[in-house]
Amino acid sequence: MVELDEALRRQSVRQFRIRRVGAGTASFAASADSIEDAVATEEPLEIRLAYTAPGGERRESSISVTMRTPGKDLELAVGFLYTEGIIRGSGDVDSVGPCGPPAANGLVNVVKVELAPSVDVDLDRLERHFYTSSSCGVCGKSSLEAVAVQGRYDLHSVDGVFSRDALGGLPDALRSQQDVFDRTGGLHASGLFDPNGRIVLVREDVGRHNALDKLIGNRLMADKLPLSRFGIVVSGRASFELMQKAMMAGCPLVAAVGAPSSLAVELAEEFGMTLIGFLKKDRFNIYSRPDRVS
Repeated sequence: MVELDEALRRQSVRQFRIRRVGAGTASFAASADSIEDAVATEEPLEIRLAYTAPGGERRESSISVTMRTPGKDLELAVGFLYTEGIIRGSGDVDSVGPCGPPAANGLVNVVKVELAPSVDVDLDRLERHFYTSSSCGVCGKSSLEAVAVQGRYDLHSVDGVFSRDALGGLPDALRSQQDVFDRTGGLHASGLFDPNGRIVLVREDVGRHNALDKLIGNRLMADKLPLSRFGIVVSGRASFELMQKAMMAGCPLVAAVGAPSSLAVELAEEFGMTLIGFLKKDRFNIYSRPDRVS
């Protein structure tokens, strides 16, 4: 089990008094004893961007507010900027850190990313992505075209084979490293694994997209992109958004414990990614590029 430091534990989990109802429990009455239960923390995080405008003026803009589980906020901010196509590498970032005073609960819920002066910023890209990701299915073709414009890695030519036994062991391996999920039962997880099925990094969050942004942000800050020799396993379903983020990071294979969406399958087919769904120890479905599984 990967242990969190105590400060991160306090941020990621809150305690509430509850009454548990079920077989073998006391009757539900005002006099019944309550117990303490751990609940995953959900707090807003504002991401601010400092950048140089075309005229040379330094500007600062609030570009996103996301509901997240506190912890690894700097990775989340950088990963989000990368997977949205705002930055293209760690060299685009001069600094990243918490911004402003803490809230009443002690959390700092604002992160500011200072971009290098040479970085051209297209904030309209975020608005275009919001439209394509939140609209109805008729916009699917537009969504795929937007990903094609942003993508920088050709995954069709990426080699590498993952054994079915290694893949089958991933759900249990991922679960064993979900520290906060153990206490709350309320978080998604993304894990980075090698062809032997060894999980090398795990990130958790109340939002599945945040968990993956944290993971990708970690690799970006360590100059470890692209992820061409690794796969990503996610604890829930495989959505278009998760596939888009994995593609942006140059990862050729995504394995989901749950089901994929239709647009996730289309994205995988379009960009040469291997997509696995309903991943269990002894069986799973391969929706695209089965040649990477032996």
